Amino acid sequence: MNSLSDRINNLSTSQTLAMAALARELKAQGKDIISLSLGEPDFNTPDFIKEAAKKAIDENYSTYSPVDGYAELKEAICRKFKRDNNLDYKPANIVVSTGAKQSLYNIAQVMLNEGDEVILPAPYWVSYFEIIKMSGGVPIEVPTSVESDFKITAEQLEKAITPKTKMIWYSSPCNPSGSVYSREEFTAIAKVLENYPNIYVVADEIYEHINFSGTFCSIASVPGMFERTITVNGVAKAFAMTGWRIGYIGAPEFIAKACTKMQGQVTSGANSIAQRATIAAVDADPKVLNYMVEAFHKRRDLVVGLIKEIPGLKINVPEGAFYVFPDVSSFFGKTLRGTLIKDATDFSMYLLAEANVATVTGDAFGNPNCIRFSYATSEEQLIEALRRIKEVLA
Repeated sequence: MNSLSDRINNLSTSQTLAMAALARELKAQGKDIISLSLGEPDFNTPDFIKEAAKKAIDENYSTYSPVDGYAELKEAICRKFKRDNNLDYKPANIVVSTGAKQSLYNIAQVMLNEGDEVILPAPYWVSYFEIIKMSGGVPIEVPTSVESDFKITAEQLEKAITPKTKMIWYSSPCNPSGSVYSREEFTAIAKVLENYPNIYVVADEIYEHINFSGTFCSIASVPGMFERTITVNGVAKAFAMTGWRIGYIGAPEFIAKACTKMQGQVTSGANSIAQRATIAAVDADPKVLNYMVEAFHKRRDLVVGLIKEIPGLKINVPEGAFYVFPDVSSFFGKTLRGTLIKDATDFSMYLLAEANVATVTGDAFGNPNCIRFSYATSEEQLIEALRRIKEVLA
């Protein structure tokens, strides 16, 4: 008899984490696995951030932190929003959480009632769907493809809106596709939303600085959008601080207050030392990250070039993050080395079994024709991984 709750029984496991665990298991068995499954920079946290953490330890920041974050950190986040995004948030609009994932969970919990619809341009980050579902919301997928650069149009958005639509969630730069929305595209989306004043937007900007397009636009900076946008960000990706677990939101004050109330009953304030280190991170000129961004840019060009040499894979040129999301549907229905490939999950498992390369099925991201590769690893590893993939697909 299963004594677990329906809530947990109905929850899907994160497929990115499941694939990473499987890759680790096979490595432990002695297999030479190249894992391109996890979205984690392969750089170390910059030294100036580590120094700030050491200083915080010496200064005894070892007690509970305020539920919504240290005042100094919230002020630093406001300066960052002004400097990078031209957004005028006040400390009362900011809530600091244990990673941007908790920020997203807080938002869903405080905004969604049973049956509220949330529009998800697909592909979307794997956890959006489950977080929305767990909070009583109904995810409404709007499909895109490699041909449209994995971005939805204003017309598609208009068609997806119903009287039950409460929110839209998206990431730009996008995980998994690397697509970046332009100011023009956001302006067209904002024009549609003018007619629906009760719809809120969650803008996940965690990859903001890993961006090769030369420009970045926060939808909250588009006229009419500031009061209805919840901007989510954090230090994990750009500053190579995945394990420090600090995310934050800028939101209308009533939403920020509600998220603080929710967090007060769940985790309370985020890690004190990590928060002090984050002050140094968000106050720094983003130019300090250029060496990482340039390395990712170079790898993107390398990976896109190598994928284009593999017959049957279709790819766009992603403008940000550190993922490629090739369309592999030309292999569906084919038998490779005795394995029938029915879908992207089969394809991904085939690459793991035959090429010893771990990727993630596009099914996890709401696009069943694609698979996701992370190129947050060395050029040697990437060249070898794509050599193996080319070989097992020949």
